[in-house]
Amino acid sequence: MTRTLTFRAAALIGKCDAERIAETLTELHDHLVKRGVEVWVESASAPFVRGGAPLMANLPELGKRCDFAVVVGGDGTLLAAARALAPHDVPLIGVNQGRLGFLVDISPADMASHLDAILAGQYSEEERFMLGASILRCGEVIHRQSAVNDVVVHRSHANSMIEIMTHIDGRFLNSQRSDGLIISTPTGSTAYSLSAGGPILSPTLSAMVLAPINPHALTNRPIVVEGRSVVGVSFRPSKQFGAQMVCDNVSSPELEISDVIEIRKESRPFRLLHPPGYDFYEILRAKLNWSSGYRV
Repeated sequence: MTRTLTFRAAALIGKCDAERIAETLTELHDHLVKRGVEVWVESASAPFVRGGAPLMANLPELGKRCDFAVVVGGDGTLLAAARALAPHDVPLIGVNQGRLGFLVDISPADMASHLDAILAGQYSEEERFMLGASILRCGEVIHRQSAVNDVVVHRSHANSMIEIMTHIDGRFLNSQRSDGLIISTPTGSTAYSLSAGGPILSPTLSAMVLAPINPHALTNRPIVVEGRSVVGVSFRPSKQFGAQMVCDNVSSPELEISDVIEIRKESRPFRLLHPPGYDFYEILRAKLNWSSGYRV
């Protein structure tokens, strides 16, 4: 999906402990200012911008002030920015200063030229959906979190599995004894879900992956369900129970055995801008070392 975007004000967000982060943030800041863009730097990142006192604000304030955001770091940095900025409909551009980098697809060496192309209107835009997870206790929502990659329900006691019951749109799917369950978006299908044997989904599909973590029965396999589904997770009684819900690696309060978790697609997606030539399948080949030595 492509629309006409305004590039008057930019948010600059960095992973503060990344190697050479000061150099990269300073170069980006100065380059955007020279292009006539008003640049606001996320508060924790601002001390790394050299040569003066940049405009700075926290993430929610950046969402109100800025037309787009440049995120420097790894996928985790972009996940946090996406959760904060999606309610403000701010599109993200990712510069990879981390490790694997499925979402942050621009290298520091190419960032100036790619930014110039994007500012000139040469880009592709993706909308990727997020998940919202609610914990219900006695019928009342006691906690709610959003996730770009995945919602994970996992045991918190090292010496016992948990028994999970899963419903899809109110219909019983299965029960399983396992270390937990991953409910993943297509974006998250290359993350934890992949390590649990889940499939890789094309990022713009309307689908969710449900992947068990170390199930007791080997017949419990990952399943893909429609993205508009409501996934319900509850627990069978057990003598030793300990479980937690984690959304994009952000933990929730400890769960009680009578709690019910509901996971569904958020009403608002997050938006990614890619430079010309972006190819998701090329990124898969490079990051996962597919077709090594073979050229077309």
